[in-house]
Amino acid sequence: MFWDKYYISRCKLTNVATLIQETAILLVTFIVNVLFGYWRAATRKLTAEWFASVHLPIPIVYSLRILYAVPITHIPLFIVGYFLGQFSGGKIRKRLELKMSPTRCLIADLMRL
Repeated sequence: MFWDKYYISRCKLTNVATLIQETAILLVTFIVNVLFGYWRAATRKLTAEWFASVHLPIPIVYSLRILYAVPITHIPLFIVGYFLGQFSGGKIRKRLELKMSPTRCLIADLMRL
């Protein structure tokens, strides 16, 4: 039978736990980059502040990846999460500009809504 009690082995449970852990790290990568993308959208391009808003999330994500031993073959997923977060943060800022005069901090602006 397909749903036999021996179907889910210890190895498969470990793989599921690893998948959940990596998904959580990808979600953290996305959320961190949404915050920094929001800040990036408020700065002038190629200034020190813009450079910081683009590059400061990288050590955070890298340390999470090393801490949880995510394989190097999964780096493309983190790159996609990085760019989607930066893009989404910029889009959120542009939408909030239509409703109010936003600051450079997404959390503060969401508290003001």
